Amino acid sequence: MSASNEEPNSFLGRMWQQLRRPTARYAMGTLLVSGFFVGIMFWGGFNWSLELTNTETFCVTCHEMEANVYREYKETVHYSNRTGVRATCPDCHVPKTWVHKMARKIKASNELLHHFLGTIDTREKYEAKRLELAKNVWKVMKETDSRECRNCHNFEFMDFVVQEKRSRGRHEEAIDNGMTCIDCHKGIAHELPAGIVGVEGVPNVGNPNLAN
Repeated sequence: MSASNEEPNSFLGRMWQQLRRPTARYAMGTLLVSGFFVGIMFWGGFNWSLELTNTETFCVTCHEMEANVYREYKETVHYSNRTGVRATCPDCHVPKTWVHKMARKIKASNELLHHFLGTIDTREKYEAKRLELAKNVWKVMKETDSRECRNCHNFEFMDFVVQEKRSRGRHEEAIDNGMTCIDCHKGIAHELPAGIVGVEGVPNVGNPNLAN
């Protein structure tokens, strides 16, 4: 029997023969290579779509976001400051790690539902829901130890010497008591719900519009 007709004995030889073996119309190798490139295109398209929906521009395409929280945010230090470093909507509300980011995207489907239902499509509806919405965000940030805040702010990176006395004292107290950013800074980027100051664990700090 010629060498060309011998059954390959090695694993690689058998694998190669399998890849060359045709299906009804195409060789298995052709299908796998085609599938590989289709997979790359799909994954690229998926990530492109993911990043497209992870921008501030996309966030404010919803009227209820643009007309309410976005306008409030534009009046804060997170939008405009002396250093020129801006924290956008996704920086604060979308995790950077892939697993947590995907979980957040899945939860966002509920927000899309309420967008189409018009749950908060007027200022009056939004104000009526503001406390509930705020509590939901505070709860998540508390559970994650203010994870998104810590992308920019971290106790380990702070120079307490150059901080104001009041800020230094607050931060030292937070470290000693195991507190997290959202414990004190609930009003840092958006207006607080009416009558919330002094209750629900909201102190008169972290909001430039509140009395010290």
